[in-house]
Amino acid sequence: MDYQPTPRTTVRRLPKRGDYDRATVHAILDAAFVCHVGFVAGDAGPVVIPTLYGRSGDTLYLHGSAASRMLKTLAEGVEASIAVTLVDGLVMARSAFHHSINYRSVVLFGKAAPVTDEEAKNEALRVISDHISPGRWAEVRPPTQRELKATLVLSMPIEEASAKVRTGGPVDDEEDYALPVWAGVLPLRTIAGTPVDDGRLQAGVGLAKSVAEWRR
Repeated sequence: MDYQPTPRTTVRRLPKRGDYDRATVHAILDAAFVCHVGFVAGDAGPVVIPTLYGRSGDTLYLHGSAASRMLKTLAEGVEASIAVTLVDGLVMARSAFHHSINYRSVVLFGKAAPVTDEEAKNEALRVISDHISPGRWAEVRPPTQRELKATLVLSMPIEEASAKVRTGGPVDDEEDYALPVWAGVLPLRTIAGTPVDDGRLQAGVGLAKSVAEWRR
């Protein structure tokens, strides 16, 4: 089922690139690592903070230090706008005006709430951990009570959401197609490099499966 456009999520600039399909929104969120959280922090005014996140169904999870200004402010019920962007390529046109990028982006609006139940909090942290590196949570030591107390976890329902996507090559003015200028798309993608062992690994400890999966 699609997300229903609202005055805040309706794509107005190049609306044909707008997409309210739930699967599209989820796929973009799952493909990225960092979101940018916008909110008004009292007298400090508008603030935008980059942070990691995780998604489970129609819920987005954020986490960090219990002393985080961003998390403490959002926990009070302040409205937030969250954006995620993936750049897939540089679109090189024959004119400076028509250069662009191919991208996939999502914008969310809503309010977040603290996750206080211990079991739910651990599950939210697992979701965030496994979003970054699937299977990693099962390989490592779980958080202690002290660590859980020092960590604030927020959940935000994904209700107001829209995606915006650009694909394809440049669109030049008709007369510019006669110019002797290269035009096309330079694809961009994120790839994993060779893992570097920590200097204090115990003897015989091999590469974790969660890390090895990154190299595929």
